[in-house]
Amino acid sequence: MTTNMGKFDRGGRLAIAAVLFVLAFGTSALGTGLLFWLALVVAGIFTLTAFVGNCPIYSLIGLKTCRDC
Repeated sequence: MTTNMGKFDRGGRLAIAAVLFVLAFGTSALGTGLLFWLALVVAGIFTLTAFVGNCPIYSLIGLKTCRDC
């Protein structure tokens, strides 16, 4: 699996994932229903793709945000 995400993109995904985790677990803003679970799924996917450095959707559309890949 090749890297197709740059450092800025990966950092942004981690920041968004952190906000979603805080909203899900740190507040009652999302409740316990669909929004809660959706936030957790999106945060998990963003965290995983940020650490791996590869976004499957980017691969499908041919997008690369890294300079050296």
